Amino acid sequence: MASEALTLSNVHAFYGDSHILHGVGFSLREGEVLALLGRNGAGKTTCISTVVGFLTPKEGDIRLFGEPIGGLSPERISRLGIGLVPQGRRIFSSLTVRENLIVARQRENATARQWNVASIFELFPRLQERHAQFAGTLSGGEQQMLAIGRALMGNPRVLLLDEPSEGLAPLIVAEVGRTIKRLKEEGQSIVLVEQNRKLALEVADQAVILNTGRCVFTGNATEIAEELITQHLGVYHAH
Repeated sequence: MASEALTLSNVHAFYGDSHILHGVGFSLREGEVLALLGRNGAGKTTCISTVVGFLTPKEGDIRLFGEPIGGLSPERISRLGIGLVPQGRRIFSSLTVRENLIVARQRENATARQWNVASIFELFPRLQERHAQFAGTLSGGEQQMLAIGRALMGNPRVLLLDEPSEGLAPLIVAEVGRTIKRLKEEGQSIVLVEQNRKLALEVADQAVILNTGRCVFTGNATEIAEELITQHLGVYHAH
């Protein structure tokens, strides 16, 4: 039986006076992918911000492999093994590809795989080809690979991917999908926030749909009824 890698129970979070998350709860099992779906403004990024410590939950419990992490500092949460690939990538433009990876290196966690520069280059051969290039000169797809590689350099026990396919061409989106599948095969536990529903449901084991900060569906990714998708996600046209 797979253990619970990340568990949220009855999490409430606020931005100032605005109550954004209303009792959110779900569990990511070790070695699986959980897709976090919802329209813009549904609370997905707030949920990620609360897990990584940018926001402190007002109420509720967040645990990483059973250890409470709710309300700890982002640095502490990162060291305990949460890795984030942020929306918009946020790589260091003025550093080279290799420097971006080295800067993110952390002490090793007890993870399925220990990542280093060589293994990131093996995962993304294109980054190896461009290892001495300034990151700001990379294409959008290459920057996304670098953002994923940089997060893996921390050897995260749980990897959070916030909109990894955003703004990418369909061929590159397919490559992101293949990367997520490969990481899952290697035992990486992943929470995937994604507007591209097709991509998300292709790679996910579990899915959670948020609507106005509440969970309206939690369960197997294959069990989401079409009515739920239409009601809570709107009609989705592939890129």
